Amino acid sequence: MRTKSHKKNKINVVTLGCSKNVYDSEVLMGQLQANKMDVVHETDADDNNIVVINTCGFIDNAKEQSVNTILDYVQKKQEGSVEKVFVTGCLSERYKPDLEKEIPDVDQYFGTTELPKLLKALGADYKHELIGERLTTTPKHYAYLKIAEGCDRPCSFCAIPLMRGKHVSKSIEDLVTESEKLAKNGVKELILIAQDLTYYGLDIYKKRRLADLLLALKDVDGIEWIRLHYAFPTGFPQDVLDVIREQEKVCNYIDIPLQHISDPILKAMKRGTTFAKTNALLKDFRTKVPNMAIRTSLIVGFPGETEEDFEILKNWVRDTKFDRLGVFQYSHEENTTAHVLEDDVPAEVKAARAEEIMAIQQEVSMNLNGAKVGQEFKVLIDRKEGNFFIGRTEFDSPDVDNEVLIDATKHFVRHGDFVRVKVYEASDYDLYAEPVL
Repeated sequence: MRTKSHKKNKINVVTLGCSKNVYDSEVLMGQLQANKMDVVHETDADDNNIVVINTCGFIDNAKEQSVNTILDYVQKKQEGSVEKVFVTGCLSERYKPDLEKEIPDVDQYFGTTELPKLLKALGADYKHELIGERLTTTPKHYAYLKIAEGCDRPCSFCAIPLMRGKHVSKSIEDLVTESEKLAKNGVKELILIAQDLTYYGLDIYKKRRLADLLLALKDVDGIEWIRLHYAFPTGFPQDVLDVIREQEKVCNYIDIPLQHISDPILKAMKRGTTFAKTNALLKDFRTKVPNMAIRTSLIVGFPGETEEDFEILKNWVRDTKFDRLGVFQYSHEENTTAHVLEDDVPAEVKAARAEEIMAIQQEVSMNLNGAKVGQEFKVLIDRKEGNFFIGRTEFDSPDVDNEVLIDATKHFVRHGDFVRVKVYEASDYDLYAEPVL
């Protein structure tokens, strides 16, 4: 066993879960750096003696991954390769008493709103003046911008309000300041995130002001793309569509998790919408911004989902032709209002339904991609893998969407640069292109 070190502490921050957790880890690391502390992100090196695990507690698979990660680092602590293990994030917020009982070797657990307490435990002071100061972990040319925390929606399946609390918007002024600092550090693309973009501004301005925020952010020098993630369909502010259509910097893209389309399931989910209202909103999207890419996510296997409900969902996916789509299998979460319902769709049926939806989407994506052959696009280059440079169009978000592959044996492009390309081949989820000289 390694004896306790008398060297200066080095802190390894490990992030699990969604982009909102990535953002929170970056803020934590920025605070630590401002305190002159040595901090790294997800390093494999063995020279760090303190580990902070930022956990996810959203659904069963995410919770299992978080618990396993905690156990891994507790084992390292017992072996002496690390000295202290701290846990924060959604799992810790939601299950702190249980975790303290079941995994007592963790030095301390913290919730999602306890950053000052976590910093104090790490020997650092919380610096209120650090508006927008973060140690970004994404590639230098793009960054997530969290515009609000928490959620006021009553969705019956969702545990996020239990872990993140009520919706709290950041001010437009603070978000512009944060974006200016990011741009000075080389960020060209802002990816706006929140539990609910649609609600932005209602709490502090008494009206929805997402459109006003976009107009303020597009004036930040150095920012060339602004992308919208996680809008909610009910109460969607229509003026946002005008901004997307008219402002070149705002990507023709929106991520709007719709979850389902069958009216009985939407009602049981407490989504506050219907088949007809959802389709009317999608019609508005495509009428006002004809070339906008629409990304959605769905849940299959919700309690009471019948074969008829699933057929309605399948036909809708086939007819609507979403540009991007992902599927979750329903997870029965404690303390949500859906937890009182019987989780009556067998696991194997949930898995089969998810596969059916993705098979339909694969065909839709192939047809949409095939239509792009011969067209030219502006592409942002993210990285190089093997013999290809990997980039994205404005219709694609990193990690979750389609990519553009450029043959690195024939062409050279730089990471973080915008490049004009022409597509010469398409597959189900990717495009092959060459630079236009």
